[in-house]
Amino acid sequence: MMNIKLKGEYIKLGQALKAANLVSEGTEAKYAILDEEVKVNGEICTMRGKKLYPGDNFTFKGETVTIEE
Repeated sequence: MMNIKLKGEYIKLGQALKAANLVSEGTEAKYAILDEEVKVNGEICTMRGKKLYPGDNFTFKGETVTIEE
């Protein structure tokens, strides 16, 4: 399990994937999300701009990441 610390109020899902080093660029994040490979709080999410707040988590390729304040 990995954690990401927020610098602001929230982070968008695509940015969070990059911040966690699970994808190398935005287009890779976009296609992973659109291909239903990412779960947010246990449910598949296809919204690249989904806002993640402290306490939220997402899973991609078996790696779970939690958003921290």
